[in-house]
Amino acid sequence: MTNGTPHRIAGFHKLGIAASLLRVIDQKKFSVPTPIQHQSIPIAIEGKDVIGIAQTGTGKTLAFGIPLLQRLSMGHGRALILLPTRELAYQVEEALRPFASPLGIGMAVFVGGASMKLQREMLRRNPRVLVATPGRLNDHLQQGTVTLKEVSILVLDEADRMLDMGFKPQIDRILAHVPRIRQTMLFSATMPHEIVKLATAQMKLPLRIEVAPSGTTVQNVEQELFIVRREEKFRLLERLLEQYKGTVLVFSRTKHGAKKITRVLRAIGHNAAEIHANRSLNQRREALEGFKSGKYRILVATDIAARGIDVTGIAVVINFDLPDDAGDYVHRIGRTARAGREGRAISFASPDQASSVKSIERLIRSQLRRKPLPQLPPPRALPPQSPSQDRREHRHAQHSHQRSYGHRHSEHHAHRGGRSGGRR
Repeated sequence: MTNGTPHRIAGFHKLGIAASLLRVIDQKKFSVPTPIQHQSIPIAIEGKDVIGIAQTGTGKTLAFGIPLLQRLSMGHGRALILLPTRELAYQVEEALRPFASPLGIGMAVFVGGASMKLQREMLRRNPRVLVATPGRLNDHLQQGTVTLKEVSILVLDEADRMLDMGFKPQIDRILAHVPRIRQTMLFSATMPHEIVKLATAQMKLPLRIEVAPSGTTVQNVEQELFIVRREEKFRLLERLLEQYKGTVLVFSRTKHGAKKITRVLRAIGHNAAEIHANRSLNQRREALEGFKSGKYRILVATDIAARGIDVTGIAVVINFDLPDDAGDYVHRIGRTARAGREGRAISFASPDQASSVKSIERLIRSQLRRKPLPQLPPPRALPPQSPSQDRREHRHAQHSHQRSYGHRHSEHHAHRGGRSGGRR
C-alpha cells in the first residue's frame, strides 16, 4: 500500500470492510488496496476459503488480517495464524495490532526462543488471535497449555516456506487439533505440488487468487549478475558498497558464511549485523531493529530469514551466494522495491554455476543482465578467525558444488522435523 490523501481511500470503502476498521485505514493514510487485498478481502469477509498467490511485499498480511478481525468481531471463536519464522510472526502481530485493539481483540505471539512462562501468562488472558511458529505451538499443545478447539479461522502464511523448511509433521499435528468446520486461508508466493495437496485435503472449494504468476519477481527491481571467482567476491562486495550508498541486504547461502561476511565487513569499517539460525531470538530482533533504525547499514542474512525481513527502503539486495533453490531468489530480491519503490538486486555467480543461473532465469522467465567486473580494490588481509571456523568454511566451499540445485541448504536440514523447527 502507498501513502495518499484520505479522499483516495474509496477503494477500501468498496470492499465490505467495517467502519471501525476503515477508520484505522484512514488514520494510517493507506490509499488504494493492493491487487491481492482488492481480490481477497471481500470473499474472505464472506467466510470463504482462499488460496492467495502473490509475491512478497504485496500486502498479504492485511489481505487476510482485515477479514479475520472483522469476522471475529461479529461472533465467537479464535483465529490461528501459522508462519515459518519468528521475525514474520512478530511482524504480522505488529501489522494487525492497530486494527485489533479498537475491536477489543487480544493477540499473542508464540515463537521459539521466547519465554514459555510469559506465553502461558498471555494464554491466561484468552487472546482471540494466536500468531505462532509450528514448533512452539506444538510445544504448548504437548504441554496442554493451549487448546485449538475454538479456532474458527486458520491462516497458513508463507505456506511454501513452511513446507520447504520441513514443518509438514508439525503442521499435520496442529491440524489434528483444529476443528474441521472452519475458514481456512492459505497464502504463498509459489504454488508447488505440496501446497496443492495440502489445500485439497484441508480446504472446502477454495477460491484461488493469483495476482502474479508463480515465480514472478517484484516490479521495479533492476536485476544484475556478476560472474566472479570465489576468491574475488569480497573485493567485489567492497567495491559495490562504495558505489551504492543506501541500506544493503546481503544474502549468504550458509550461516557460517554469513558470520564470515559480517566479520569482514566490520573489519573494513562498515556497520553490519547478521541474522541466521545460530543467532538467538534477542540477537535476531536486535539486528533487524538496528537495520530498520539505521544503526546498521548492512544486514547479512541466510535464506532462513529471507521472508522475515519486512523493511521498506532497502536500496540493494546482494546475493553474495546464489541460493540452493531457485525459488529463494524470488523471495530474496522481494526484500527491495517494496510498496511500489524502486530497487536493485545484484547476484554473484562463480564461473561453474551456469546451471544455477539458468534455473533462476527459467523460473523468473527473463535473463539476468550480465555486468562486467568493475576495477576491484586491492586484496586485503582477512581478519583472523579460529581454526574450527576455517575448517567449517573450507568444507562448505568443498561441498557446495556437489549439491544438486534442488536440494535445500544446510540450515533447513539442521532443523527438519521435531520441535526445534519452530525455534527460528
